[in-house]
Amino acid sequence: MKQFEAFGLKEEEYKRILHRLGREPNQVELGILGALWSEHCSYKSSKVHLRKFPTKARWVIQGPGENAGVVELDQKVWLAFKVESHNHPSFIEPFHGAATGVGGIIRDILSMGARPIALVDSLRFGLPVDKRIVKGVVKGISHYGNCVGIPTVAGETYFEECYKTNPLVNAFCLGIVPAERMLRARGKPGDLLFLLGSATGRDGIHGAVMASGEFGEDSHENLPKVQVGDPYFGKKLIEALLQIIEEGLISGLQDLGAAGLSGSSSELASKSKCGVELWLHKVPLREEDMTPFEILLSESQERMLLVTQEDKIERLKELARYYHLEGEVVGKLTEDGILRAYFSQELVAELPVSLIVEEAPVYEKPYKEPDYLMDTRSFQQDSLPYVDIEEALKKVLSSPNVCSKEWIYSQYDYQVGTNTVLKPGGDAAVLRVKWVVKPELKSDKLIAITSEGNGRMVFLNPYEGGRYIVAEALRNLACVGAKPLGITDCLNFGNPDKPEIMWQLVKAIEGIASACEFLGVPVVSGNVSLYNETVEKEEIRNIFPTPILVAVGSIENGKFMDHRFKEEGDLVFLLGDLRKEFSLGGSEFLKAVHGKVAGDVPKVNLEKEKRLQELLLRLIEENLIKSAHDVSVGGLLVSLLEGLFHTDLGIEINLYMDERLDVFLFSENPTLVVVSAEKEKAQAIKDLTQAYDIDWLFLGKIKGDGLFTLSNNEEKVFEIPVKELQGIWEKALENML
Repeated sequence: MKQFEAFGLKEEEYKRILHRLGREPNQVELGILGALWSEHCSYKSSKVHLRKFPTKARWVIQGPGENAGVVELDQKVWLAFKVESHNHPSFIEPFHGAATGVGGIIRDILSMGARPIALVDSLRFGLPVDKRIVKGVVKGISHYGNCVGIPTVAGETYFEECYKTNPLVNAFCLGIVPAERMLRARGKPGDLLFLLGSATGRDGIHGAVMASGEFGEDSHENLPKVQVGDPYFGKKLIEALLQIIEEGLISGLQDLGAAGLSGSSSELASKSKCGVELWLHKVPLREEDMTPFEILLSESQERMLLVTQEDKIERLKELARYYHLEGEVVGKLTEDGILRAYFSQELVAELPVSLIVEEAPVYEKPYKEPDYLMDTRSFQQDSLPYVDIEEALKKVLSSPNVCSKEWIYSQYDYQVGTNTVLKPGGDAAVLRVKWVVKPELKSDKLIAITSEGNGRMVFLNPYEGGRYIVAEALRNLACVGAKPLGITDCLNFGNPDKPEIMWQLVKAIEGIASACEFLGVPVVSGNVSLYNETVEKEEIRNIFPTPILVAVGSIENGKFMDHRFKEEGDLVFLLGDLRKEFSLGGSEFLKAVHGKVAGDVPKVNLEKEKRLQELLLRLIEENLIKSAHDVSVGGLLVSLLEGLFHTDLGIEINLYMDERLDVFLFSENPTLVVVSAEKEKAQAIKDLTQAYDIDWLFLGKIKGDGLFTLSNNEEKVFEIPVKELQGIWEKALENML
């Protein structure tokens, strides 16, 4: 292997560096360029397509390009949020890989000057289940979040064979910042760089390069590249920084993530249109005899780079000591646009900042439609054999993608901080807003957060799958009474050097963009995780294309809704798009009962989707409904049962259908929501639904007998105790682990 290849650089990229510098770069310089030119840092395969996302709205304060997006909640409070991946590290070392993913996303929010108040996790694991990975990841997330005192309030978990050696661990964080007090990674020539937090060690070196490469049978050798986090240091760092911000001691802030000090300083200098001088011998170390290369490229956790001035240094050091953190001036911004790193008096690296950041290569890679789609689209659902509905329901309920995930989220402290109003397990989490340092900075509005990412649907049709995910995420917000403010995305895909994988990425981005554009929701931040591919025993395994979308919304006047049925005698309706053909494409029923991942994605009628979401907000605002729950994974029967679980209620459903009942009951068609209401309000609901040109269907009524009774054309299909079905649903994941 040639030296530049060891740093993740291609030959043509190395030639570009030689031409630009007019000389051979030394090893330290190669390390910097290899890390900052990696896919993980530069987005070189996706950047040209990410520009297709709509990113602006009157309430957007900061869109993509900073450490997190920021939107206005009201005149006093802004929200900062972002989602990122920690996939490769979580396969190599599940506990620390997942824990440091949480720590990293918290620091992204901190770097905007915001107090982190909520976490969300989106997880994908393989089949058959690798207990070491699942338990390690969940424990890592719970350990860091619980110890640092930030609640994990929402999330989702899927299992598919394709994630066996490429688990996906996507972590989201949301923070609140007083209006007009947002910070950016900015400075001016003469400003000093103050490194605050943990001491620097050798963990995480080459982490960015590892995250941008394929995995093979020797992947265990990457273990030293996985960072090790300390949530107690993380908590001290949070409180120290918020006090520093409150005292006005800094003018800019950047977290140390991928590529460590070299990445944070060069990106800060680039955004500031400055150069930067680093004094590596002043960096606080926790290991002996560390080289300049190791100091620059270390990805040790719980570190932040502060932009400040000479007269603030003494107070910064005083606060660092008070919070038992390391704090030292390690450099300054300069006028000449050059990054220079010194170790004692020796110049160990000298590179143009523009070469490191702006001139990182950007590719328009070729793409073509994959051949596998010919097979998946040839599926004819009419050819499926009929199955017993009761038996099929039990199989679907016990499938890992439908069953209860309480085993996971019960390990998270989702109520620490006392902001959580609606806990995990529903369509979206709901939080109140209160500012800890300044109690008067609070909002009468509530925040709603939901996560979606159906990789199976995107695999079957990336464009329609992308639109499907956007619609479902925003529908989840509407079900709790929230208007969307923005989306943050994490695009998890396979190897973009393969045209078929690149096609998945391009089409998914275009689908997401078109839905966001139509529904008027900006994408304000995001992350791309590519090369989620494993070569094992000559078998190449790419993950399903899995874009994770976390949507954030606001709720007016404290009026929110949950998904559970409330009272005997209430009526149950299905609202939405009922006029098109129901499809089993991509459904859990098709996989769990018939063993197939096939068909096309049920297409979203975006006009009807938008009207349905507006209708839901109106129904909630006017107190016409008592619950709302969208139809998604598992289909209508699962949606109805989730409204019954953890209550003592039953339901009697009477259908009058001549078409196949299994298709209607288990289809995962979009733009469908189950609502319940008092009998006296049924006519008002019908009138309003017709005014919005939304279809509606009376399904049945809530009973107090604890039975799920389903009839079609006056003939009973089944009658099962809800508790029996709840037991199947609750125990399935625990039985797997």
